[in-house]
Amino acid sequence: MSSGNVTRIIRVPFCPESLLSGMHETLRYGEMLIYRKTVTIPESWRNCRILLHFGAVSRSTRVFWNGHEVVRSEQAYLPFTAEVTNLLRKGENELRVEAVNDLSPRYPWGKQKENRGGMWYTPVSGIWQTVWMEPVPERFASGIHIEANDRSALVRLIGEHVPENGQILCGDRRYPLTDGQVEIVPEEPRLWSPEDPFLYPITVEAGEDRFESYFALRRLSIESVDGKPRLCLNGKPYFFHGLLDQGYWSDGLYTPPDAESYDRDILALKELGFNTLRKHIKVEPEVFYCACDRLGMAVFQDMVNAGTYSFFTDTLLPTLGMTHLPDRCRHRDPETRANFLEAMEATVELLGNHPCLCAWTVFNEGWGQFCADEAYSRLKKADPSRFIDTTSGWFGQKKSDVESLHVYFRSPHLGSNRNKPQIISEFGGYVFAVPEHTFNPGKSYGYGAYRTREDWVQALRRIYLEQLLPLIPQGLCASIYTQVSDVEDEVNGLFTFDRRVNKLKADEFADVSRRIKGALNSSAGDG
Repeated sequence: MSSGNVTRIIRVPFCPESLLSGMHETLRYGEMLIYRKTVTIPESWRNCRILLHFGAVSRSTRVFWNGHEVVRSEQAYLPFTAEVTNLLRKGENELRVEAVNDLSPRYPWGKQKENRGGMWYTPVSGIWQTVWMEPVPERFASGIHIEANDRSALVRLIGEHVPENGQILCGDRRYPLTDGQVEIVPEEPRLWSPEDPFLYPITVEAGEDRFESYFALRRLSIESVDGKPRLCLNGKPYFFHGLLDQGYWSDGLYTPPDAESYDRDILALKELGFNTLRKHIKVEPEVFYCACDRLGMAVFQDMVNAGTYSFFTDTLLPTLGMTHLPDRCRHRDPETRANFLEAMEATVELLGNHPCLCAWTVFNEGWGQFCADEAYSRLKKADPSRFIDTTSGWFGQKKSDVESLHVYFRSPHLGSNRNKPQIISEFGGYVFAVPEHTFNPGKSYGYGAYRTREDWVQALRRIYLEQLLPLIPQGLCASIYTQVSDVEDEVNGLFTFDRRVNKLKADEFADVSRRIKGALNSSAGDG
């Protein structure tokens, strides 16, 4: 890889700012990174179409194969693919990738800032998700689209070159494809939940194309229970007991050291009794969502914000209690709006098959917010099956499936619109630093600091048992504590940034999680 006149060897898919890349260098934002690699295609692939896949590259990207431009991308969090079949050479082929991370607010950018600090993190440049090549037959499905409920799953092949005939194998049954789709109806449906994350494996055979996938059966709904609107999973009230998950890693920044890191996080959090992660202003590699599907962790997925951030409007005014502002005239640049909506719909298309994904968050704390009601309608049309939190935190408009509050400087409380399910989508954020495992000793960011682990644990238990727990019978349906892990200056996680210390032990908190579950069951009349 080269930047400016300097050439380096980099370990992909880790960004150059990370330790795991082998570079760990601070870049000038707006400068071009150029990746070069030679590739020799196996002889066994010679009669196939050859696809080149990128999980994600930050941000503006051009890809060249043997000197020919094959694809461009402007979105930093979404995958893209190029076909290079007609440009192949015998022997070595040259792959060249040009990437510029200019942190443009006209595109979704998240929580990256060149001058990182506090709640803003080290930016990520260049390739940060896996790059791979795939041989496919002349006619192939580029993916599948799944629409599932608690009784059946409609599976549809997608792509420009979908085979005309085929079948799907599920268990001991074969389902013929008609017009590229089929409805699968298990005789005795077993429903997916975090407590029982059952998946139905399938094998798709269409012409010469063959691949494996899975689906799950589950249904989300909002129902009145004892006069209160409740978020329901599979027809029963369900309390989404969750944590804010920034998706940052001390050694890889946006990219964990290995896929098993996701499993370790999820299993440790389930041991504490949590069942939900709010994936905060970042789209992960699909392997993360597959892990949540497989291990049983519900996901509330944020869209990545575009537009500029204003401390005065987006933080100071809400802190002073001004949480209601019209948004039709905010962030009026048409290109910024179009880029955000394009990314929103592409995120739904990318992640919509995953049963773990239970809710979408459109705007967070007003960052980049515009015409929220129209965005809600557009998203609900694209995916009517999931809950939508249109404005997480404040600046609520008319359309949202829930009322969503952020509470940091006061005790947790419910909102004023009791006709909608109540969720506290951020709270807590208590600071406890483990000195040997902090990113920036001497600086800490969070809400309320504790010198000893014992004091921190007791404060955490109090906010749940004394303040949050009584709200559940009153209508609280979900809570998202800040946060999974420390992130750079933020030392308010349950884990340290390097994941080497779990600040909270299972036997210190599992009883809290049991009481939360019990409070919902009691209020719903299930004993």
